[in-house]
Amino acid sequence: MTQSPIELKGSSFTIAVVYLYNAQPEIIREALIKKITQPPAFLKNAPVVINITHVPQDANWQKLQHAISEAGLHVIGVSGCTHKGLKDAIKDAGLPLLSEGQIIKKTMAPVNLPEQCASVKTRIISTPIRSGQQIYARDCDLIIISSVSAGAEVIADGNIHIYGMMRGRVLAGASGDTSSQIFCTHLAAELVCIAGHYWLSNQIPKKFYGHPARLNFSDNALTIQSLLL
Repeated sequence: MTQSPIELKGSSFTIAVVYLYNAQPEIIREALIKKITQPPAFLKNAPVVINITHVPQDANWQKLQHAISEAGLHVIGVSGCTHKGLKDAIKDAGLPLLSEGQIIKKTMAPVNLPEQCASVKTRIISTPIRSGQQIYARDCDLIIISSVSAGAEVIADGNIHIYGMMRGRVLAGASGDTSSQIFCTHLAAELVCIAGHYWLSNQIPKKFYGHPARLNFSDNALTIQSLLL
């Protein structure tokens, strides 16, 4: 039997969401270049979704998109748009308009690991997450009763609890829920992220690194505090 030349499969990918709080293209371009050049170049040449919830209705989308492209990012969609004029300009540029629920952050399909479901709202994994593995808990919390290695990635639409060493990349609130939190007994992550807002390892306050910690999103910024065990 002749095999079909194409195959459609569902998948998910890690997509950064860039929130714009200014409509001046040059200011946006310079801010993006500054962010992108910070080690380890997390956003360099990355595909991104642009959120324009806070951009005024009369903003020039064509100039904004050009500034973002000049900074080295590749716009694949726009979210948070409520103005008809901007919507028309974005559609004319050939870009899709997305709702926040459509933005799913993940790099690969989930790997099959021993697990159990405590309920429809929680996914529990009792084995270590090795380097190169990705775990995604869709529409629920994620509990890992072991360690996450450097180079691994764990993602949940809800909260994340890690009871071993927490290295790698840890992304909670992946569908945009800013009330999601991260709890860990040993913080040593390469990246922590809640609803698209992230810290790299060198941005994590040193006094919390290597200790039990709780991270959440408050007052439009990531916050961290000690976790009493």
